Amino acid sequence: MRKSGDKKTVPKIVVVGGGAGGLELVTKLGDTLGKRKQAEVVLIDRDTSHLWKPLLHELAVGAMDDGLDAVSYRAHAINHHFHFRVGTVTGIDRENKQVILAPMRDEDGSQFLPETRINYDYLVMAIGSICNDFNTPGVKEHCIFLDSPKQARRFHSKLINSFLRLQRLPEQYHEVRVVIVGAGATGVELSAELHHAAKEIHNYGFSAVNNDKFKVTLIEAGPRILGALPERISQAAHRELQALGVTVKVSTAVTKAAEDRLETKDGEVIPADLIVWAAGIKVPEFMKEIGGLETNRINQLVVNSYLQTSRDPHIFAIGDCAEFTGPDSKKAPPRAQTAHQMASTCYHNLVASLRQKPLKAYAYRDHGSLISLSEYSTVGNLMGNLSRGSLFIEGKLARVAYISLYRMHQFAIHGFLRTGAVVLSSGLNRLLRPSLKLH
Repeated sequence: MRKSGDKKTVPKIVVVGGGAGGLELVTKLGDTLGKRKQAEVVLIDRDTSHLWKPLLHELAVGAMDDGLDAVSYRAHAINHHFHFRVGTVTGIDRENKQVILAPMRDEDGSQFLPETRINYDYLVMAIGSICNDFNTPGVKEHCIFLDSPKQARRFHSKLINSFLRLQRLPEQYHEVRVVIVGAGATGVELSAELHHAAKEIHNYGFSAVNNDKFKVTLIEAGPRILGALPERISQAAHRELQALGVTVKVSTAVTKAAEDRLETKDGEVIPADLIVWAAGIKVPEFMKEIGGLETNRINQLVVNSYLQTSRDPHIFAIGDCAEFTGPDSKKAPPRAQTAHQMASTCYHNLVASLRQKPLKAYAYRDHGSLISLSEYSTVGNLMGNLSRGSLFIEGKLARVAYISLYRMHQFAIHGFLRTGAVVLSSGLNRLLRPSLKLH
């Protein structure tokens, strides 16, 4: 408990990262401890708004408008009794219990705020993950990573420019070639969404764009797409993508990226106008042994059964930046449902720590996986006690289940009434605004 002179102050809980898990956690902490003045709750993020990461592929092709779906951290903080600080964490001073934020600079590089230190009594790291380029030559320079709304908007801008070039200069440019490396959920969903975008863009004056001139190639180093999911889901998604005209290449390892092509281990050259890298994840390099904490080879913080970091019980980690190993020696996968479950357990353990009560062990529960193939199909599996395993679903039922995952996230951060208003507003916007964002 921190003190200011002789006056006791409430404990301070700092959460770094406003992704799915981090935002759900600070919202719940603010609505309980913050509202009752039992703790000061602070969220730190380098961005000023939140967008559910599984929706980035829709933002990338223009199927959604982040101006309508994004959540402003500052406004959300006011509504849910926590504080928001924009900044980039560069270190942790565990001895003095401080988070270190980098100096802030404006667009021309001029510094307008010096390095800042924020005190904490309990710290939660929830910064998520980024794409892992595996040190493949040329990838950083020539590929787009869909790790953030900013990168998704960058891809969208380049995609629209490619369509415009094809429309205006058909004699010089004969097709648009998009290559996606990595056939996990992001790569597969983006492939399908791109074909939907090519179909929709005809309605907005791009008559030259069609499936014959718009080529999408999906590359996977492993033997099948969606390798982390059951084979039945993989096969169903593979068939659907091929039916859409996506070229799927499995057992294909990329060894080099250039501005207009990829090179594979087998010597194949794959031409490309746009390259998206979605192969594997890691935690940003600054997290490697940050504050002397234990990290693994992809810079995840190693946590115990209570989600406390292995070397400091006052620092927790949740979501993609945490390495949690269960009693069965299986690691919790980097999924939105993992972050959601961890946020719930972390909330319980933070409250228990403040009240000096026993902590609860985290247990990952796989509720299934769903893959959206744009308007064409949705495939996945649901798991539970009734099925005693995996229940394969596809089509409209799977689509409803997929949408419900996002609604659950919205409910966790907005509550029932506000989520209902958001859903109603989204429905009206779909009627009033173009089906594809073109700017």
